[in-house]
Amino acid sequence: MIKKLVLVFIAVFAINSYGQEGTASPYSFYGIGSLKFKGTVENRSMGGLSIYTDSIHINLRNPASYAGKNLDMLGGESRPVKFTVGGTYSDIKLKSNSGSAKASSTTFDYLALSIPMGKFGFGFGLLPYTSVGYKLESLDDNYTDGRISNKFKGEGGLNKAFLGFGYQITDELSVGIDAQYNFGNIQNSNIAFTYDDDGNSAQYQTRENNRSDLSGLNVNLGLSYKTMIGSDLELVTGATYTPQSNLSSKNERSVSAIIVSSTGTETAVNTIEIDLESLGLLETDLVLPSKFSIGAGIGKPRKWFVGIESEYQKTSNFSNDLYTSTAVKYENAASVSIGGFYIPQYNSFTSYLKRAVYRAGLHYENTGLNIENESINEFGISFGVGLPVGSFFSNANLGLELGKRGTTNSNLIQENFINFQISLSLNDRWFQKRKYD
Repeated sequence: MIKKLVLVFIAVFAINSYGQEGTASPYSFYGIGSLKFKGTVENRSMGGLSIYTDSIHINLRNPASYAGKNLDMLGGESRPVKFTVGGTYSDIKLKSNSGSAKASSTTFDYLALSIPMGKFGFGFGLLPYTSVGYKLESLDDNYTDGRISNKFKGEGGLNKAFLGFGYQITDELSVGIDAQYNFGNIQNSNIAFTYDDDGNSAQYQTRENNRSDLSGLNVNLGLSYKTMIGSDLELVTGATYTPQSNLSSKNERSVSAIIVSSTGTETAVNTIEIDLESLGLLETDLVLPSKFSIGAGIGKPRKWFVGIESEYQKTSNFSNDLYTSTAVKYENAASVSIGGFYIPQYNSFTSYLKRAVYRAGLHYENTGLNIENESINEFGISFGVGLPVGSFFSNANLGLELGKRGTTNSNLIQENFINFQISLSLNDRWFQKRKYD
């Protein structure tokens, strides 16, 4: 047990020490940032497919997974306590009609624990849900020599701490609920550059700083149904529903006169705090839209599985009174994932690679963001492998995702990304009856 906990802490430390820029996507400028959590490494390696549940992995998208029958491979009355931790390194190429650039980010994605209690089970953990991380520049249309009109910078995001319960109603049907506490902050700044009649930069520029501290509660409901078809095939279905909820946002805004050096260093000369209370913007509510997912698949237990899943979100209901733009609107989001896994021989004693789990999948998503009448879509393909680690079916999961987000139409930016993902799924016996006193 102690050795496995040490592995978890080492993994978290390594991910955090390498870097925590959340995201490098310019589309994190909008709303509460880019969606960061899209499932565990095992889910994402199958195109985001989250309907499959078993007794050696935690499924953080469906709380019904906390309860359920043990796999035969675990033997007898074994009820494994499950740990998981994961992180991602992203390499992004940004492309527009006027040029290209590269960016990268490294993030901690989740940390969770699941404990069985008879027909009940519960889990808890922490995950960064959205990320804000951008540095953007716009050019002044009055000049043709590339003079900057505005510089935009943002960081932060929304995190979730959750506590979930699952209950096994029958051998085939399980249900669950996650109670989630959302918290975090978003900080952004905008420097407006001015020039004199000769085109020289003015001595003082104007910088606006904004900060929003976010908090709120919501729930996620889940259902999982499994049944055998014939002697060796299993039908697996799952569904989740997240009702609409609100985030409370406590806001600050200030305006500063600054001097920008030739190296880009900003020095504030004078700062004025804006009275947001008189504008009715000191405390605002952000709507988190409702979300629904459903999927089904078929496979041979401990051998192979293939499935499809769709997700729908009422993103058109999203609102943020503090930040508005006529160029941006929100439409309902939707996605589809197709994927599966294959295990050559789960109990092989002669070949390590035969016990590995090989995963693959693809996904297509309308993110719900519409800019200049262009829907921002995403497409990706993914591959992964689960490698046995130690005893009791613990494993290390590696994932690779290649994809594209956005478009170069209407002077927008297209992102071509490569995500490298790693997680540890560790299992142990906590509640095993002693054979001898």
